[in-house]
Amino acid sequence: MGRRERKKAATRKALADAALRLFIEHGYDAVTLHDVAEAADVSTTTLLKYFPGKEALVFDEEADQEAGLVSAVRDRAPGTTIPQALCAHVKRVRIRPADTDTDTVYGDFFHLVANTPALSDYGHRMWMRRQDALAHAIADDTGAPSDDLRSAALARFALEASAFARGAADAERAVDAAFELLEHGWSTPAPQAGSSDA
Repeated sequence: MGRRERKKAATRKALADAALRLFIEHGYDAVTLHDVAEAADVSTTTLLKYFPGKEALVFDEEADQEAGLVSAVRDRAPGTTIPQALCAHVKRVRIRPADTDTDTVYGDFFHLVANTPALSDYGHRMWMRRQDALAHAIADDTGAPSDDLRSAALARFALEASAFARGAADAERAVDAAFELLEHGWSTPAPQAGSSDA
C-alpha cells in the first residue's frame, strides 16, 4: 500500500472510530455528520467522500462480511455440512457478540445497532446484499450451476436466520432451529400427548 492509500485508509478509520465513539456516548440520533467530521478533524465534504451517509459510518465492513461468509463455505472442516458451517458462522458474527464481555467496544457497537432501528435495518440490508456471493460459493462448492436455485435459496434463508433470531428469547437456539430446518427439511411434528386431532 502506497503513502496515498495509507493516508486514505487512516482517514477512513479515523472517521469510523470517531462516529462510533460519538454514537455510543451521545446516541445515534443526537450526532450529526458535522459532529463526526469535526471530531476527526476533516470537513463534512471530505467525510462524504468516504461514507455516503450516517449509517455507513457504523458499517465499514462490507468486504469482510462477504469474505467471511464465502470462507465459511469453502474452508469448513472436513465432515462439516454447508448448513452446519453457516450456522456456526452466523452465531459467531451476528448473535454471540451481544453476549461478549471481552471486547467492550464491539459489545457497545452491537448494542448500539440492536437498539437503533435505523442501524438495525441498514445492517440487515447490508448483510442481505451478500446473498449472491454466498449462493455462488455454495453452488461452486457443490458443483451446481452458478444460477442454481437451491443454492440461492439456502443462501437467502441462511442469511435471514439472524433476523429471525433477533426477537427470540434465546437467539442461539432460534438460529439452531432455523438451520436444522435448512439441513433436514420439514417434517410434521408428532402430536403432543393429550392433544385432539379435531
